[in-house]
Amino acid sequence: MLGLGFRSIPSDGTGSWRLCCLASRRGALPPAFSCIPPAVLGAREFTRRLTPASLRMTATQKPSTHVDLDECMRVALEAATAAGSIIREAWDKPRQVHLKTSVDLVTETDKQCEEEIYSRLRAAFPDHAFIGEEGSASQGFTAELTDAPTWLVDPVDGTTNFVHRYPFTCVSIGLAVGGAPVLGVVANPILGEVYRAMRGGGAFLNNEPIHVSATPDLQSALFATELGIRRDDAFLDAAFARIRELLRGARSVRCGGSCALNLCSVAQGRLDAFFELGLGGPWDMAAGAVILEEAGGKVLDPAGGPFNVMSRRVLGTNGHLAAQVSSILAACPLAEGEPRPLD
Repeated sequence: MLGLGFRSIPSDGTGSWRLCCLASRRGALPPAFSCIPPAVLGAREFTRRLTPASLRMTATQKPSTHVDLDECMRVALEAATAAGSIIREAWDKPRQVHLKTSVDLVTETDKQCEEEIYSRLRAAFPDHAFIGEEGSASQGFTAELTDAPTWLVDPVDGTTNFVHRYPFTCVSIGLAVGGAPVLGVVANPILGEVYRAMRGGGAFLNNEPIHVSATPDLQSALFATELGIRRDDAFLDAAFARIRELLRGARSVRCGGSCALNLCSVAQGRLDAFFELGLGGPWDMAAGAVILEEAGGKVLDPAGGPFNVMSRRVLGTNGHLAAQVSSILAACPLAEGEPRPLD
């Protein structure tokens, strides 16, 4: 496979971290989907220096634990492949749907995918921590994100889409080290698309490099957002006010139903910006945030401050639109109970 592996080397005392990236020909990527070609790059090795700030999107400490990101990516791709096969196998079969609320759904497929992913990750990395959507729902709270290597997993992002057979659903697997996302895999098994990225190594769709759009202003932009699971008047008024203020100056708006795939769509240039407030948790955006930034985009808080993966708030843009979109969103009032920016 094409190994874009980053192996941390201790700080040399200059305040910078040295990452070594080895791109090597090791056969094919895991056979997640038939459209993924085998890597054909010859062996090459290069090193680069990155400041601690470039390794994190939150005001957290730099990674202090040695993690073989090459191996982490290999296992994450295999886990996404296995979970994607479960989704694909269940696609045309009757769904067994459980209601968290009337609009917040979970299926047996969610649970099967989570078990498949976690069994693989735990077997390979028994010392790593895990935060996932279904596990957090069952225990009634979201665990604290520490500096330890932590997997942030949404086994089926876009469950409502899955229930309705709307093909915008995916497996999202992110890894945070030092409290910051450093690796992401987002796989849509229905469309046969696998996005992946590691900090400092670029972003890829089915092994091909991707980059954000060059759209320079909001007037020419296509943006996306989501409406979440709240249906009370206060929330709907605030949500549609944000859409209205952006749409005054934008080309159009979309709601795709998956935070992870929306972020990847900005990374690929299909969208120019995406924002969401009050999303489920860090599992929705950790992987997509890495992929978008590695594709040349900018991920930040919707009010314009630094992105915090635990905030349940995200704005992803092609970079050109970050200031314009965040200034509009910052001026929009929040409904009671909507998450505020975190430090």
